[in-house]
Amino acid sequence: MRAPRRTWIGLGLVVVAWVLNWSLEGLRTHLLFFPLWLGYFLLLDGVVFARSGTSPVARLGRAGTVFLFLVSAPVWWLFELFNLRLGNWEYVGREHFGDLEYFLLCSVSFSTVMPAVFVTAEWMRGMRWVERFARGPVVRLGGTALARIGLVGLAMLVAMMVWPRALYPLVWVGGVFLLEPIVVMLGRRGLGLALSGGDWRPWMSLWAGGLFCGFFWELWNVDSYPKWIYHTPGVEFAYVFEMPALGYLGYLPFALELYLLLRLLAPRTSEVVTGALD
Repeated sequence: MRAPRRTWIGLGLVVVAWVLNWSLEGLRTHLLFFPLWLGYFLLLDGVVFARSGTSPVARLGRAGTVFLFLVSAPVWWLFELFNLRLGNWEYVGREHFGDLEYFLLCSVSFSTVMPAVFVTAEWMRGMRWVERFARGPVVRLGGTALARIGLVGLAMLVAMMVWPRALYPLVWVGGVFLLEPIVVMLGRRGLGLALSGGDWRPWMSLWAGGLFCGFFWELWNVDSYPKWIYHTPGVEFAYVFEMPALGYLGYLPFALELYLLLRLLAPRTSEVVTGALD
């Protein structure tokens, strides 16, 4: 099947925004981050469609795709709120913007997070190596086990807020433990359903999608301005771009959290977007 027009629009956006972001002087990334990642999304969406005849944009339509971008912004702001306590990252160049301007520009940039991860996960889902995980260890979680998992997740997040310097990685893991029981309790598809049949393909797709996006987030951040830098006590060595190598592990549970948050906040949209991972 031929690649749709959005594929080439996306490729053009990536090339132009990437070149400008790494070649211009002064403030620039606040204007170029969105077109760069919009291009990434459109490019991969087109590639997925050309391969399988379906994709997030094809299933959601224009209005649904815009809605997915809109949902993404408040989701990342949630992690920004946690970071007020954790202090794991900061934005170099923040001082150049007023509070309202900063909020609006960040919201536009954050709107690309969910679309990027989910289209990448769907792209990964079509890889042959993912099919190897169709039959894996069976994990069945009953109501009691889910309740305990939820309590563990809540305890993780509370402990993280009390001891942020030592337990900051729990912001990624604790969210998965807390959200999964809530999603299931509301009658929506959680991450555990696939595992009850030994199917690890959705997990592997999300993990790979999160890690792949994480690589490009960090790559494109290197010569950006404004940009982010990290403060991660205990793992500040073996850097890959601005991120310590061990920090990339956080992108694995982060993708799972995005899946669960979308199931929680927008159940109909989540069925359309993530159904292709099952």
